[in-house]
Amino acid sequence: MPIHARARAFLEEVAKRRTPLVYQELAKALQILPPHSIHQVTEALERLMEQDAAADRPFIAALAISKLRGGLPAPGFFDCARRLGRFAGDAHGQDARTFHAAELNAVFARWGGVRDN
Repeated sequence: MPIHARARAFLEEVAKRRTPLVYQELAKALQILPPHSIHQVTEALERLMEQDAAADRPFIAALAISKLRGGLPAPGFFDCARRLGRFAGDAHGQDARTFHAAELNAVFARWGGVRDN
C-alpha cells in the first residue's frame, strides 16, 4: 500500500483521539525509516491534501504538526494549502494559527467520531 494511503488510514484513526502528532511520530507509526523519512512523510501529506482539496474535505494532514512550531504544521503545509487555493495568509503568523485551528476542527468534526463528555 502506498505511503499516502497508509498515512490516511492511520490519520483517520488519530483523528478519533482529537490530538495532533508530530511528523516523527507519523514516520515511526508508518514504519518509514531514515534517510529522508520526514521528507517522505511530507510528500505523503501533500498528496493527501491534494486528494482532500479535490474532494472538498478538510485537510487531514492538519493532524501532523512540527515539534518546533508551537503546535503548527511546517510552512510546507501552508504552501501546499495556498497552491490548492485554500490559504492566502502568512504561514508564520496569526493567519496560520487561525487557518490551522479551523482545519483541525473540521477534521475532528469529520473523522473525530463521537466525543465522550
